[in-house]
Amino acid sequence: MTVSVTAIAAPALASSTATATATAAPAGNPSSAASTGSSFAAEGALDRYVQQKPQWKRCQADSPAEFECATIEVPLDYRAPGGKRISLAISRIKATAPGKRHGVLFSNPGGPGMQGRYMPMGMQDRLPESTRQKYDLIGFDPRGVGESSPVSCGLKPEEEDWLRPYKEKTFDKDVAWARDVANKCKEKAGDTLPYITTRNTARDMDLLRAVLGEKRISYMGTSYGTYLGAVYTQLFPGRADRFVLDSAVDPAHAWRGMIQWWAKGAEPAFDRWTEWAADRSEKYGLGDTPKKVDRTFWNLVAQADEKPIEMDGRPNTGDDLRSGIRSAVFSPEYATEGVVELKKAAAGKPASTKKLAAFAGAGGAGTAGAAGDAEAPSDNGTASLLAIVCGDNSAVWSRDPESYRRDAVKDKGRYPLFGDFASSVKPCAFWDKSVEPATRVNNGVGSLIVQNEWDPQTPLPSGQALHADLKGSKMVTVLGGEGHGVYPNGNACTDGAVADYLRTGKLPAKDVTCEATAGPNAEARKNQRPDVLPGSPLPGRAPDRF
Repeated sequence: MTVSVTAIAAPALASSTATATATAAPAGNPSSAASTGSSFAAEGALDRYVQQKPQWKRCQADSPAEFECATIEVPLDYRAPGGKRISLAISRIKATAPGKRHGVLFSNPGGPGMQGRYMPMGMQDRLPESTRQKYDLIGFDPRGVGESSPVSCGLKPEEEDWLRPYKEKTFDKDVAWARDVANKCKEKAGDTLPYITTRNTARDMDLLRAVLGEKRISYMGTSYGTYLGAVYTQLFPGRADRFVLDSAVDPAHAWRGMIQWWAKGAEPAFDRWTEWAADRSEKYGLGDTPKKVDRTFWNLVAQADEKPIEMDGRPNTGDDLRSGIRSAVFSPEYATEGVVELKKAAAGKPASTKKLAAFAGAGGAGTAGAAGDAEAPSDNGTASLLAIVCGDNSAVWSRDPESYRRDAVKDKGRYPLFGDFASSVKPCAFWDKSVEPATRVNNGVGSLIVQNEWDPQTPLPSGQALHADLKGSKMVTVLGGEGHGVYPNGNACTDGAVADYLRTGKLPAKDVTCEATAGPNAEARKNQRPDVLPGSPLPGRAPDRF
């Protein structure tokens, strides 16, 4: 099988991997995946990679026997496949009914900077048996992450806090921090970081497809994973089979615009919360009108600015409260319960640590490493995130520090909860120029986009924008749906649409609207932890990640 894949698939992979500005090709015609752009690799240059035979073995002594791991090599730079190689850690759980097997189902949990090697374990629990029968579940740590040749900038924990509020008196220090981080990354990993990009991760996926002997792949991606999936459909349209894109990124806003959308998306969610809490003022006592609830919160911010409020042994400033409420209002009930306890803490009274979780230690949105791998450098999650966020499209990041000051001041006025966090200076201002132009997503590949109405992390308009870019897609919108990450949510309408598509390959005849049920939104509240957004179907989705 490998020989035939090499003879037939590898040349097409090499040419489509070369794409710099790929255009859509008819689905099912791999040879037409090549398009305009200078050649990245001569025909057949990737044959030696395709001919790899993964040495599958049990992932860990205490993991299920069916969960297998292996490592393959991929070129660091697809323009020079004869050059440096890096490792790609991969995993699988085989289809449970070989006679019904349809193919492979790749997955990505989001991030950037989140490991995906353990995804088949989670997918095994989340997918219905009818789907597990049909697919080998394939996971992988994206290049530069976890066990896939992990990158590091040698950052100290305090340097990883990359979402910082704007303060006139500290702005010069923040600019110096951003410059230092960019310089550290260049000094520590400057020969590698330029190639840790979404486009190259998509190429890795296609190389893995060929190594596995598959003509096409199916895929489930959440948050950042939707962008990775969309880029794959653009570069390799003939290789995309059934794609589920959950809580979608707008490709045109990758990545500064998507970060700024966190601030824009927080405001309507906050307003919704004030209405919810006001309607239940007898129970919670935060105010009997939205305006009074609003004032209750901002009075607490003012108090914390004057004298930090101690929570769980840590002083919390007004900036911490602003950052914390952004994630808390994903669920109005969760936010309300948290602010009730916040009032107690502000008055020096005992308060529930669990219900204060969104606020305690918010620290400007915190950091999230590539959790779960003791061997990865401690700053791997941040280093790999910066590589993608700064390197995918350096053109959207101004080189003028003063422009970030102006934007932060302006956006704090427009979006007082988080505008300055999102728009103030980032290390991307001092990052090297991208080695490739950004990917313009515009194709007719079939896919299913799934979106909650109340998702401030990748807001509904973001999902609608990707739907417009993927002209062959259909969209499932959960009206009243809370949280970031939809599938599975226990809603028969939503879960059924995804399961039917994966089982049959048939998209709904038209876009689908589902009504949120109490169960999924209650689950969003239950799942809330300091480093996990409500509604996330996967662990480790932090408020500073997609």
